[in-house]
Amino acid sequence: MKHSLKTNRRHFSLSLVAAWALGQAGALRAQGKAEPVVLVVGDSLSAEYGLRRGSGWVALTEERLKAEKVPARVVNASVSGDTTSGGRSRLPALLQQHRPSVVVIELGGNDALRGLPLSMTRDNLAVMARAAKAAGARVLLLGMEMPPNYGAKYGQEFRELFAAVARQEKAALVPFFLKGVADGADPLALFQSDRIHPNEKAQPTMRDTVWPELRKLIAAG
Repeated sequence: MKHSLKTNRRHFSLSLVAAWALGQAGALRAQGKAEPVVLVVGDSLSAEYGLRRGSGWVALTEERLKAEKVPARVVNASVSGDTTSGGRSRLPALLQQHRPSVVVIELGGNDALRGLPLSMTRDNLAVMARAAKAAGARVLLLGMEMPPNYGAKYGQEFRELFAAVARQEKAALVPFFLKGVADGADPLALFQSDRIHPNEKAQPTMRDTVWPELRKLIAAG
């Protein structure tokens, strides 16, 4: 009988330990779900167009967050070929679904390639920034530049619209997303055969260009 009581007590103690461990695991899982979300809304430059899966700058950024033990989760909602109009229409549902702490907007290049009015691009980016802020997120705009063959005036106006939106909406800004890639000593070495999309070698540079501003926004939360 005494042996039975001891056995029962031991089993009861083990059950308590197991229950405590399960509770702790559940709490950790809950904490994991509460991690800040970084939502990336971009085009082919962020959607790993022509790249091996997991080799793009967004995936590399998530790897760095894990390596540096930064508590944040990345959701890549980028779509190849997307414009600012497409991003503007998709963003409300993405904000509701993911409830991000930071929204990275990498759009505008396809607007220029399609000859869309700069005023439309500027308005769409501003609306996206306001929507993200209204949802409680901090905003990071990734600026772009166009090749010289678009003309000096157009190139300057296109470049400056990102800075204008960032100032107006109080968003963080990376002035030129492809800095160190498109303006390097041998830029063709960092592009795919179409000479439009950066190749795999360029992705770490793109990640490093975005990282300082993104890290500050995550830390601000």
